[in-house]
Amino acid sequence: MSGVLWRRVSDLSLLFGYAYSLTPRNKDVSPHVRRWGQEQGHDTPKTPSCILLDHHGTFLYFGYEAKCKYLEMHKDEANNYYYFENFKMELYDKVITKDLEIKDVNKKSMSALRVFSAALNFLKEDALNTILFNTNGVKFKVTDFTWVLTVPAIWDNSARQFMREAAEQAGIKTSGNKLLIALEPEAASIWSKNLQPDDFISKHHDRAALQQFPGTQYIVVDCGGQFPSENQIFNQSLLIRTMMVCVSGGTIDITVHEVLEGGVLKELHKASGNDKGGRTVDRKFRQALRELFCDGLWETYERDHPSEAQKFMYDFETVKLRITENAANMTSYCNLGRLVHERQSKDREVFNVVEGMSWHSGKILISRDKMESFFYGSLVHITDSLIEILDKHPDISYILLVGGFAQSTILRERVQKEFSDQAQVLCPINPQEVILKGAVMFGRDPSLIRSRKSAFTYGVAKSNIFDPSVHKEEKRLTTKDGVWCTDLFSKLVGIGDDVEWNQTKEYIFCPLERDWKSMKLSFYRTERKNVTYVDDWGVEGPVASCVMDMPDISKGMNRVKLEVFFGATEIKAKATDLESKNTATVNMDFISKQ
Repeated sequence: MSGVLWRRVSDLSLLFGYAYSLTPRNKDVSPHVRRWGQEQGHDTPKTPSCILLDHHGTFLYFGYEAKCKYLEMHKDEANNYYYFENFKMELYDKVITKDLEIKDVNKKSMSALRVFSAALNFLKEDALNTILFNTNGVKFKVTDFTWVLTVPAIWDNSARQFMREAAEQAGIKTSGNKLLIALEPEAASIWSKNLQPDDFISKHHDRAALQQFPGTQYIVVDCGGQFPSENQIFNQSLLIRTMMVCVSGGTIDITVHEVLEGGVLKELHKASGNDKGGRTVDRKFRQALRELFCDGLWETYERDHPSEAQKFMYDFETVKLRITENAANMTSYCNLGRLVHERQSKDREVFNVVEGMSWHSGKILISRDKMESFFYGSLVHITDSLIEILDKHPDISYILLVGGFAQSTILRERVQKEFSDQAQVLCPINPQEVILKGAVMFGRDPSLIRSRKSAFTYGVAKSNIFDPSVHKEEKRLTTKDGVWCTDLFSKLVGIGDDVEWNQTKEYIFCPLERDWKSMKLSFYRTERKNVTYVDDWGVEGPVASCVMDMPDISKGMNRVKLEVFFGATEIKAKATDLESKNTATVNMDFISKQ
């Protein structure tokens, strides 16, 4: 199983990694984590999501190697290469198209699909080679595994489809249902039910409560965007082999689950969140550094000594996780101290007055209040979201904090302070590890998430016999086989509706003219419960479309049954010829052609 996590290097890197386990299907998963960066003096379970390509776009290096090679380059030389970081966030809250391009650190553009697939290809090959080395030369192929990519729950269908296409372009092509998408908070929820009291940072709770009996309700807050942590896992089972790819970081995902009989889970509240994860803390700290040092000194330091500046930011990652009541001290590196000394020797102003932050004898001192101010945006979003959810679901027993950002003392203490009288606040010792281990279990049995909430009202454009007392005149269409009202919104599932993991919605389609041999189906979505036409206010689309062939025109008007599967993490469809009973998978294309 491989884990992949992206985050911007300028705010510290989003990270990739993987681990693997050789266990039978009916045994507990025991992952072996691949360690990274020993050659560069590191030993971490992840490697930065940095990718270096030559001027032709050919892959050169990834992770720590890519970072080191790029930072060692002279500026003029570096401009001849493509160097990308934090590219995962390019898929959040944006219109994703087939030709979407993203910019590298030097503002040069490249196909996003090419960048993502190059990263996944590297990870795939490294994982297979690692397994080969650790299994006495036993060779495995891509097709020997079920691959599961974990993504934030707030990613829409187009982003999930994009990741699937990037994986396939990277050579992760499997038959059947062997390439799955798992949602990170769902994966965390699955695994957390297995945790024992000693597996949590806070141990003031009884064992029975952690077992989560049927009827137990809890909130999962997946706080991404943090380093260091263990956030990747690969499972290769003797009976079922699962390769996990985790795409995470920088987002806050919040879901609500209830335990059902048999330990399966039901979603009680549709996933919510945004991109205000741990990266926002890093951005605010860097902004404070710019304010502390006069006349662009910090910007000069980052430009002239990027590797050293990056190490300083890595130090901040550790400091911000374990902040105490006292001020935090961050020791500067030699080149920053030298720049300060040079300016002081020329009687130039070096520091501005910044409340709660100062320079003293080569150290930057940060007060508790100042550190908390860096967290403000993330904490406000998390607390506001939890207040809203707890108002709607008063029977919540637990608030489970997972993801790398959940390691933050400030975050955990704030949630504990605000909500401990309403629910028990828990955080696993390895809060990102639970996501990947849960994804392993999801790969083995996707039905563990038995029911989800539909994030939108989905419908398909259809036509009915025109009724002048009901329909708009401008929607009238006359064909040789009748007078129709077009652009009607035929609801398949409503926003907030419960959909079972294997639930389908059926619809019989008929052409507007008897001799049509194919039809284009267009899918739309809205956050409204009910709409009449696909161009009503608040309706988006078409968000997906597909073409169905109907070559046998002798079967009348009702020719094709469409089945849409809404209960999984990806919307899929199947078409059936009502006469021959032949079936075909319908390609649900959610990526914009614009």
